[in-house]
Amino acid sequence: MKSEDGSFFEEPTGETPSVSSTDPRVTFTGVERAADAADEEFEVEPSLLPHWTEAPTGQVPIVVARDAANQDDPWSAIPAPAWREGEADWVAHEDQFDASFLAGDVREDDTRPWEFTVAPEPEVEEETPEDVRRPEPAHRSRTRRPATHHPLAGRAVRQSSSRSVSLATLTGVLLAAFVSIVFVAGPIPVTVLVMAALGLASAEAYAGFRRAGAHPATVLGIVAVLTLDVAAYNKGLPAIGAITVLLIALGFVWYLSAKQSIDTLDGLGATVFVYAWIGVLGSYALMLIAPMYSTNRHGLAYLFGAVALTVANDSGALFIGRWLGRRPLNKALSPNKTIEGFIGGTVITLVVAVVLLPQISPWTTTAALETGVALSVVVPLGDLFESMVKRTLGVKDLGRLLPGHGGMLDRIDGLLFALPTVFYLVHILKLG
Repeated sequence: MKSEDGSFFEEPTGETPSVSSTDPRVTFTGVERAADAADEEFEVEPSLLPHWTEAPTGQVPIVVARDAANQDDPWSAIPAPAWREGEADWVAHEDQFDASFLAGDVREDDTRPWEFTVAPEPEVEEETPEDVRRPEPAHRSRTRRPATHHPLAGRAVRQSSSRSVSLATLTGVLLAAFVSIVFVAGPIPVTVLVMAALGLASAEAYAGFRRAGAHPATVLGIVAVLTLDVAAYNKGLPAIGAITVLLIALGFVWYLSAKQSIDTLDGLGATVFVYAWIGVLGSYALMLIAPMYSTNRHGLAYLFGAVALTVANDSGALFIGRWLGRRPLNKALSPNKTIEGFIGGTVITLVVAVVLLPQISPWTTTAALETGVALSVVVPLGDLFESMVKRTLGVKDLGRLLPGHGGMLDRIDGLLFALPTVFYLVHILKLG
């Protein structure tokens, strides 16, 4: 038949090709013609596909024989795909394939070649408008000397004063006579004497802190001490908490309006320290003679006993220490105080307690002896405490009010520790 383009083609006959039963291979029409054309172009021998029922011949496909191809081919170094059926096939291929050519530069870290770490992008701080940005607080320089590994480094050198024992003895005798007369006069003169002594002592302590470079609220502190004395005499123990809270609140207001160069923490700390040391401990003298705690003026007798035993302990430690003292009690704080002086002061205190105090009502021998033992311990502690403060401030004496004794605080340092001891022995342990 003739097609529209003029070519001829055979019309299908509809017959089914026959397959020979003796020849197991399948014959494709036109295979010979295609093979002839391939022979002319590629010069290979034609071959027929084996029947699917025949056993494998073991021939290797041409792709495996690439090693015999052109050696100039740059891709020839890469082995061809291999047929792997067993474990031996995998081992043999690994021996032929060297994956080192895939590696780049040697990495110093432990990451794999195909892994890498993305460096985080630096955070960009958002700019805040100048009118909204909060200014950084300026660090204020301390008005005290800078702290070092040695807490006493940089302090002023303690200037020792030449004390005359005879002058100190004369001053002590006159002072004892004056105090005795005041005690005979009654509770009101004693109250005035106590307030005057505590006011002078606190003023000396504040002056010592100012010489060391601190800025205590001196006026506020002295007023707080005197106010506590009046309140303790009238209200007793609850007055201590009320006045202390009031001092801290007013101290905050005081330093709130102070100059910026003042070390507020140091100044307020010095103010409260002197108030607690002299004001609070000294207020127990007023509570001993307060009407709410004292009946039949027994408070005066207890306060006089505390003063007498303190003087006895100080005097015994001074004279026996000068006479027999060899070993210092605490060389770092006070090299002049010795163990022999401590023992001598204890002996004199007990003698005065047993001989003198029972002559004063309502003291008994047992109560006086117990009080003497307690004060023999706390009075030297009060003396050492003041020595520690003076050593820290770099001064020998905090005042010069009393010839041969120093200031008022130098004279009542041990008494400040004795007053609370006697108060609690009398009113809590029901002593005497």
